[in-house]
Amino acid sequence: MAKDLYTALKERRSLYVIKKESPISDEKIQEIVELAVKHAPSAFNSQNTRAVVLLGEQSDKFWDITKETLRKIVSADAFADTESKMEMFKAGYGTVLFFEDMATVQGLQEQFPSYADVFPRYSAETLGMVQLIVWTALEAEGLGATLQHYQPLVDDAVQAEWNIPASWRLASQMPFGVPVSPAGPKEFSPIEERVKVYK
Repeated sequence: MAKDLYTALKERRSLYVIKKESPISDEKIQEIVELAVKHAPSAFNSQNTRAVVLLGEQSDKFWDITKETLRKIVSADAFADTESKMEMFKAGYGTVLFFEDMATVQGLQEQFPSYADVFPRYSAETLGMVQLIVWTALEAEGLGATLQHYQPLVDDAVQAEWNIPASWRLASQMPFGVPVSPAGPKEFSPIEERVKVYK
């Protein structure tokens, strides 16, 4: 890991302008995603987060699918901006698709009916931890990323193209690549208003 954990967490930002390069191997990228999915905590050890790693032409294909899906619903006069955004994400090295396995969630709801209402929230919490682990690890290795949400518009096309199990619900997409330029300054609300400590 090129950066220590604290530095990577502090420097992890939404970096939109990325290029089709990676300072680490494809195997290392796979290792990062597998580690996050395997070791992120989950309620009742449900392990319900899933991921698909798309590299090179496969990542390009995802953003082409997304662009053509949006072309059908975005007005012609507004589509230029949409197309530009899709090309920006396509310019990256790869994309991680994050999913929740709803069969696992539903199984837990049936097994523990008194918790049924909260299992979807627990699933989302696990998903968020996996996303943060992947994003921070990519940052540590010199890659920039953003978190995008084009579901459910692209769900059917993604399921068909990559043979995704029907129980996997697409939750987010993370395009990544070498940043073209660093992120700008970020403003923070006073931490004293956000964290309380009692001794």
